[in-house]
Amino acid sequence: MSKYIDIFLKILPGALVTIEILLASAVLAFAVAFIAGLGRVSRFAVIRRVTAVYVELFRGTSLLVQLFWIFFALPAFGIQFSAFLASVVALGLNYGAYGSEIVRGAIIAIPKGQTEASIALNMTNFQRMRLVILPQAFRMMLPGFGNISIELLKGTSLVSLITLTDMTYKGLIIQNSNISYTMPVFVTLLFAYFLVALPLIILARKLEKRSAKGVANA
Repeated sequence: MSKYIDIFLKILPGALVTIEILLASAVLAFAVAFIAGLGRVSRFAVIRRVTAVYVELFRGTSLLVQLFWIFFALPAFGIQFSAFLASVVALGLNYGAYGSEIVRGAIIAIPKGQTEASIALNMTNFQRMRLVILPQAFRMMLPGFGNISIELLKGTSLVSLITLTDMTYKGLIIQNSNISYTMPVFVTLLFAYFLVALPLIILARKLEKRSAKGVANA
């Protein structure tokens, strides 16, 4: 047991890096999700096509490849990111693409009668979206965003491959220094990621219950 405690204490500083990346990339992912999701339902064909290309590109390619491309390939074009910023951008754009589908699905799930009623009240497109559609759609988005947050945490383990000293990186250093620590290291990492994910899991469940209750009472 002392071996596991020792490993846990050594990877603990990496947990702070993991949480920092999670929070920063989550902010970007949710912002991109709303922008791209609204773009997918725009009345302008150009905006719909541009956002569709972005969504399908980032959903259809590997997060690892995107991470490597942003960190290693973009400098060849004069665009240099730090390892932390490259991680945030890659994770934010990747999970933002998935989140945009949650936004789009929630918006188109609003009954057409709501739109027709707002038109009858002489609301503009912006007013309809801000006052009628988004408040109802947001309730539907909450469970999906909770799940996206958990998936985003799992994705942060890849940042160790571009030298960020997150939990996985710390664990690999310990494992490489002593091959007999392989099993304890990965068991400890499994436990550590679960501890970080636990608040997100609880939050996602609460959001699902609140969302279901709201729909039932509608």
